[in-house]
Amino acid sequence: MPSWFRPLLWPLIFLAIAAFIYQSRIAREMADFDVYRTAANRALAGEPLYRAEDGHFRFKYLPAFALAMAPFALVDREGAKVIWFALSAGLLTAFVRWSVRALPERRRSERVLLWLTVLFMAKFYAHELTLGQTNILLGALLVGSLLAVQVDQPYLAGVLIGVAAFIKPYALLLLPWLGFTYGGGAVLCAVSVLVAGLVLPALVYGWSGNVDQLVGWFTTVTGTTEGTLLGADNVSLASMWAKWIGIGAPATALATVTTGAALGLVATVWVRRREVANPDYLEFALLLLLIPLLSPQGWDYVLLLGTPAVVCLLDRWSDVSREWKIATAVSLVLMGLTIFDVMGRTFYARFMAMSIVSVAALGAAVALTHLRWKALG
Repeated sequence: MPSWFRPLLWPLIFLAIAAFIYQSRIAREMADFDVYRTAANRALAGEPLYRAEDGHFRFKYLPAFALAMAPFALVDREGAKVIWFALSAGLLTAFVRWSVRALPERRRSERVLLWLTVLFMAKFYAHELTLGQTNILLGALLVGSLLAVQVDQPYLAGVLIGVAAFIKPYALLLLPWLGFTYGGGAVLCAVSVLVAGLVLPALVYGWSGNVDQLVGWFTTVTGTTEGTLLGADNVSLASMWAKWIGIGAPATALATVTTGAALGLVATVWVRRREVANPDYLEFALLLLLIPLLSPQGWDYVLLLGTPAVVCLLDRWSDVSREWKIATAVSLVLMGLTIFDVMGRTFYARFMAMSIVSVAALGAAVALTHLRWKALG
């Protein structure tokens, strides 16, 4: 095999597998992508984006995202789906590879970490691609911002986080960390991008029309949250408590306390950052892992954002005690290897109703905090 061809081998194999999967199953799916494309058509026509009659398939993104998806509205539906899937599959390879390469002081080889990470996270990647969702794009942007701070470009990191907020607003969870760690200038870059993106749709809707769309977005997001808490695939802390004790004030209070505890983990690792030479990766990985837990509409496939966390835990697994090895392994197995097609409909439904995936993700977050406590990451 020619030496110049070797770097292309695995990407070509991946593309072949992706093409086969698309033709055999995904071409009939991608329901969420249809939502984005419908919103893009409405944006091009200056029509309202947020409509109650859309039911379960209501658009819940900021207006600027609908405009960003406009190129896909200019292509026929099937062609647009192929392009979106190809982009998502390509970004997935970049997201996973960047997550591995960004990890400082690796103990395991890049190839081993890539395969192990894909093994534990494959169900989330597959679900994401089947739906035609945007979390792979979000993850790639956020890991790109991590790479930016690692090469002393915090302003670029701020720009990337600002752009990511239009894909999913909970990317803004990273802004306090960026500000405390790299200063207000980086945060100002993110805020500038955010303001520009909020104003941009006024070119289509006018000032008052743009305000109407923003109000419609806020009303849609806040008004549909409670109805999703008992959804089988919701892994948020709010959903966890709602499933355990029912929707109501006690569940809300307990979810708030648990959220505070989760953010306490973030504070703990940040306070102890001086004990390690390269602290950014673990802190960033912990925040990404917590995003689907802290967002009330955190669906299980959003846990793909935990890819850097899984990379870090797998790489440092041999460095912790036997008890922590077991705890980490149990958390990763329960989070990533509990698959619908293997468990069956009935058992999987009960498993998700018990919010075991949420507990496992919290366990992984605690395991990451333990690594910082032992100055291992």
